[in-house]
Amino acid sequence: MLKASIVGASGYSGGELVRLLSGHPNVELEILTASSQQGRRMEESFPSLKGFSEHTLVAPDWQQLGEASDVVFLALPHGLSMAGAPGLLEAGAKVVDLGADFRLHDVALYREWYDLEHSAPDLLEDAVYGLPELNREVIRGARLVACPGCYPTAASLALMPLLRSLSEAGTDVVGTIIVDAKSGVSGAGRTATMGTHFSEVNENVKAYKLGVHRHMPEMQQTFGVLGSDAPVFFSPHLVPMTRGILATCYASLDAVPSQVEAQRLWQETYEGHPFVRVLSEGLPETKATLGSNFCDLAVRVDPEKQLVVAVAALDNLVKGAAGQAIQCMNLMFDLAEEEGLWQAPVFP
Repeated sequence: MLKASIVGASGYSGGELVRLLSGHPNVELEILTASSQQGRRMEESFPSLKGFSEHTLVAPDWQQLGEASDVVFLALPHGLSMAGAPGLLEAGAKVVDLGADFRLHDVALYREWYDLEHSAPDLLEDAVYGLPELNREVIRGARLVACPGCYPTAASLALMPLLRSLSEAGTDVVGTIIVDAKSGVSGAGRTATMGTHFSEVNENVKAYKLGVHRHMPEMQQTFGVLGSDAPVFFSPHLVPMTRGILATCYASLDAVPSQVEAQRLWQETYEGHPFVRVLSEGLPETKATLGSNFCDLAVRVDPEKQLVVAVAALDNLVKGAAGQAIQCMNLMFDLAEEEGLWQAPVFP
């Protein structure tokens, strides 16, 4: 039985980790920490977890966490994981970071986009990007996994078949890849701000951080791994719902495949990947993935405009955060990838 601890258990991603791990057949929750709510019981912070977690939230003690745990999940804002990860690894625990500190491999890029000096740059080479559909075999041998952001997860899964195919053919997207995405309010975290106040969000849709969102260099990095040098423009929007991301991604080509060829390419790419569902009819919608670790995909080709459009839908707190982190943990400890995660989405 694996002993798992969570740092940042009082946030949305931390609470989702507790919800999912409490039903995992091979995991025992060990220590749950929360700097802002230490001393409170988990069920006080999340009434939905009454009967599933008897833990009291404590302040993080990195040495104790590392010695008491086989794996530690870091569900923290950027800048905090890099302070604790070195000690956890030195104490013998494996680390799954849901934050941004180990996603970008370039220290200068991290400094530019997060306005912080990286305090553990030597670990960046060890960190494996935790997108199982891209790095499954490398994740199996990792001791430090950097889980992707929710937006990059959706965009990368949507475009992976196309970018890989183009790279193998020695060509690339013409011009700029455009990622237009909508997210529910939980993606902004649990701490209330003016921009996420109910009366500001309700009956309102707004674009924000056009072309300057911190997830854009992460997308650019992943698309580069897939073989594309095309620039990325990211257009995020906040919509009045609690959970979910819908990403519509546009790529112009010199020569587009037929719709039948594109459909076959997407289906073949994700054959054997349990949490990606390529739709043969209809288009992805956030409600169809709610509360699950699934990502639904569809592709459409416009031959007249030489355009390929790929659409992805997922739950930002599950496949975009906690679920994907557990999927990575399963791989790291040679467990079945679906363990603790194989459940249908909630509908309606």
